Amino acid sequence: MAALGGGHLRRLPLALIVSLSIAAIVVAGAGGAGAPAGASQSGARYSAVQPPVAETGNPIEDQGSNYDYRSYITSVTPDASGLSLQVLEFADRLLLTNHTGKTVTIYGYDGEPYARVLANGTAEQNERSPATYLNTNFYGQVSVPPYADAGAAPHWQVIDRTGQFEWHDHRIHWMSPVAPAWVKGSSRRTLIFDWHVPIAVGAQKGYISGQLFWTPETSKASPAVIVLGVAIALLGLAFALFVRRRRTRAAAGAASGPGGGGRGGGAGDDAW
Repeated sequence: MAALGGGHLRRLPLALIVSLSIAAIVVAGAGGAGAPAGASQSGARYSAVQPPVAETGNPIEDQGSNYDYRSYITSVTPDASGLSLQVLEFADRLLLTNHTGKTVTIYGYDGEPYARVLANGTAEQNERSPATYLNTNFYGQVSVPPYADAGAAPHWQVIDRTGQFEWHDHRIHWMSPVAPAWVKGSSRRTLIFDWHVPIAVGAQKGYISGQLFWTPETSKASPAVIVLGVAIALLGLAFALFVRRRRTRAAAGAASGPGGGGRGGGAGDDAW
């Protein structure tokens, strides 16, 4: 490719130069980015949805919005058509959607019926399940009322009629504000544990199974990359100013030449 001469440089739009400089920063900043790969999925039946907006700005108060943790669903049994599951807020909540034509039941921490979504889309929660109260606090630090007994007959309360049930589940996240000792300070993606949430579709029992990972945030560029991006931007801007100055000097020289005729080129040759 032939080298660009002064005339070609003068034709290069300033806006394009600045845009290229900004793009260099973006590319440099994205160099270390990359979300961890999710677990394998079967169609669109279950997924790990990671909304970009956290519930709070303090991961100690709301670990579910901490970028350093990710829960992924790896399998759902039984394999029922019309049943879908999602992880919400990284490792905070599960969302179940039931279009199976059967009742889907979710079981609590002691094996008691905790919640269910009926075939007609009605979502109900068992007021006598301890999980109903334990799930209201991220670390389960609540007083469970005496009438909440895993061995008691369920008392169902209607929550919704949309065919969905969303709940916080302690089985899918790390139950401490302190990171596990074996991953603390680590910059590598590391499995913390496998998890299972028991369910039933009709009379057929099974599990929502998944894995919790330590996934240190990698979306922020390192200081070295940021400095490099800024340097590239400054060089780009300096180059743009240099080209503009040369253009101004060339135009002034042409105007002061014999007859003031300039370079003899068309009026649009130096348009920015």
